Amino acid sequence: MRHFTNVHDLGDLKAAVKEALEVKSNRFAYKHLGQDKTLMMIFFNSSLRTRLSTQKAAMNLGMNVIVLDVNQGAWKLETERGVVMDGDKPEHLLEAIPVMGCYCDVIGVRSFARFESKSDDYEEKILNQFIRYSGRPVFSMEAATRHPLQSFADLITIEEHKKTEHPKVVLTWAPHPKALPQAVPNSFAEWINQTDYEFVITHPEGYELAPQFVGNAHVEYDQRRAFEGADFIYAKNWAAYADPHYGQVISTDRAWTVDSEKMALTNNAFFMHCLPVRRNMIVSDDVIESPQSLVIPEAANREISAQVVLKRILESL
Repeated sequence: MRHFTNVHDLGDLKAAVKEALEVKSNRFAYKHLGQDKTLMMIFFNSSLRTRLSTQKAAMNLGMNVIVLDVNQGAWKLETERGVVMDGDKPEHLLEAIPVMGCYCDVIGVRSFARFESKSDDYEEKILNQFIRYSGRPVFSMEAATRHPLQSFADLITIEEHKKTEHPKVVLTWAPHPKALPQAVPNSFAEWINQTDYEFVITHPEGYELAPQFVGNAHVEYDQRRAFEGADFIYAKNWAAYADPHYGQVISTDRAWTVDSEKMALTNNAFFMHCLPVRRNMIVSDDVIESPQSLVIPEAANREISAQVVLKRILESL
């Protein structure tokens, strides 16, 4: 595997989950793969789980790790070609990227949607420039449209906890005071569509995701109806995708908050969220603190998903 940006790069998901569980049982079995290899993690946006879990995964594999926060201590970077650079950005990404590639063997990039241009976001301009110009294998640590490391960890978590072969999985929108990217719900939908689970997406009208990510999911605008008989509830906020409201908050209706009343409609469902989570906006205290909450095991599996991805990349070098 040369690059990792979406579910299709991983290949057979059953084999990938099997490999993940093997890695989880012995995290240091492949330390030889990363000996004398360096991972560079480049952050255009904030991170807690992604930074810690990916660095830990790389260390499990014996790698050296360099972390660059682009917005803290580095030169401000211009990303647009053709711009007259007479402002506050003294370095262009087109020089910075190949320079970064000189100092490492693998590059991880985290760069969110900016909500300035839907086409720029959905063309993944930043991530694709790293793939094109770095000369190194590149993996996404969350891009404008997808968060594949999170979705892989989500899948591992579901496989570990499912009580039936074909569980009903519900992705539900929930309110948030700020406009959040569609990367996590897009990616979750893309990955779950590759399984044989029953998959439902529920959200208010106006919050439809891009059709290529909705795929074969059933879209239900009645949240309570969607929750009926569910085995897993995955809550996430996202900003509007459809024009003319792209990147905007068009509802903060707390009737969509996941609470114990709605969870009672499910088949004693597990609750999932990628974190960080706004309590009593996205989910009530009692639900996230309940025995059915998987948010901590889910976050722990971020180390495992990252390690499988890095392992495969190292094996291809």
